[in-house]
Amino acid sequence: MMVDFSSLLLALGVSTLCLLFTFLGTWMARRENSFLLSWVIGLALTMVGILAYGLFTSTPSRGLGALAMSSIITGFFILYAAARQFRTGIIPFKMLIGVSCSAVIVLSMTFLSGYGGIGFMLFNTGTSIVMLAIAHQYWLGRAESPGVLSGMAALYGATSLSFLACALALIQRGQWQLEVAPSGWVEDINMAVCIAGMSGIGALSLTLHQTRITARHRLEAMTDALTGLCNRRALFNAHGTKTFHEDMAMLVFDIDRFKTINDRYGHAVGDEVIRNIAAELKAAIGLSSVTRLGGEEFAAVLENAAPGRAEWIGERIRRQLQDREVVVDGDRFVATTSVGIAYGTASGLTFDEILNLADNALYNAKRLGRNRVETAVANWESGPSVEADSA
Repeated sequence: MMVDFSSLLLALGVSTLCLLFTFLGTWMARRENSFLLSWVIGLALTMVGILAYGLFTSTPSRGLGALAMSSIITGFFILYAAARQFRTGIIPFKMLIGVSCSAVIVLSMTFLSGYGGIGFMLFNTGTSIVMLAIAHQYWLGRAESPGVLSGMAALYGATSLSFLACALALIQRGQWQLEVAPSGWVEDINMAVCIAGMSGIGALSLTLHQTRITARHRLEAMTDALTGLCNRRALFNAHGTKTFHEDMAMLVFDIDRFKTINDRYGHAVGDEVIRNIAAELKAAIGLSSVTRLGGEEFAAVLENAAPGRAEWIGERIRRQLQDREVVVDGDRFVATTSVGIAYGTASGLTFDEILNLADNALYNAKRLGRNRVETAVANWESGPSVEADSA
C-alpha cells in the first residue's frame, strides 16, 4: 500500500521534533557549544513551518502557505549559519538577516497575491541552493572527520537535488497560480528524501559532536593549562619512538633561581615569568613540540637543524628573556634562563638519550654561572643536580 503525502509529512514532523529535542538536550549539557543552539533554533523554525504546511494541506489559505514556506526556508538559512559556525566559529549575522528578510518578503508577496505556484517554485529553488551551500560547508571542513562530514555533505546534496526536482516539476507543469499544496510523485520522493536525510543528518551530527568532544579532551590532556604549550606526555607521544640523527636537536630551558622568585614575589609572579618564557618559545621559528616539562623547565625539538642553529635559537631566547623586566609593586627584576642543547648523531640517539644529554648540558650551564647556553658532547656523564633553591 502506498503511503500518502499526509503520512509522509507527519513522519517528517516527528523526525524533526525528535532531532530538535535531542539537540536541545545536548546543548543544555554543554552550553559552550553555541552552534548546537543555532541548530536548535533552525530546527524549531523548520518545525513551525512543517506544522503550518500540514494545516495548509488540509485547509489551504494564502496566509498559511506564506507562513509555512517563510518559516521553513528561514530555518534552513539558520542551519546554514550553524554549519558556518561549526566550521569557522563565526555566525554570518548580516548575511543571515539579509537573506532571511528578503526570502520572507518575496515569498509572502507571491503567496498573498495569489501566485502560490511561483511561491513554491521560489521556495524549492531557494531551498535547493541553501542545502547545497550547507553541503559545501561540511565538505570544506571534512578534514576534521572525513567519513562523517562527507556523509553529511552527501545527504544535504541529495536533499538539495530533491528540492530542485520539485521546482523543475512545477515549472514543467506550468502551475504559476496554485492555491493548494503541489502533489505528485516528485513531491512524494522529495518528502521521503527529507525524512531519510533528517534522520541520517541527525545521527551524523551527534556523532560529529561527540568526535569533537573526544578530540578536545585529548588536546586538553596533552596541553599545559598555564602556558598553552604541549605537556610532557605530548612530547613523549610525539618523539618517544624517534631516532635523532645529526639534523635534529633537543633544547632544554630552565628558569634560573625560580624558587627564589616564588618565595620573594609570590606564585602569581612566578606564573608570569613562566608565561614570559613560554611566549618566547612559541614565537621562535623552527621549534616544534615546544613543551613545559614541569615547574620551570621547558623543552623543544629542532628539526632540520643546521650546525649552530640550535645555539643561535637558544641564545636569542635567553637574551630576550634577560632583556624583559618584570615589575612588582615598583620593584623591578629580571628572570634569566639557562639552556642545554644536544644534537643527534650519525648513528642516531633515542629520545631518552638525547633528552639526557640536553639535561646534562643544562646542568653544566648552571654550574658555569647560569644565564648561558651550553651544548652537550655525547660522552658527557650526568652531573650533580643543582639545588632547587639556587637553580
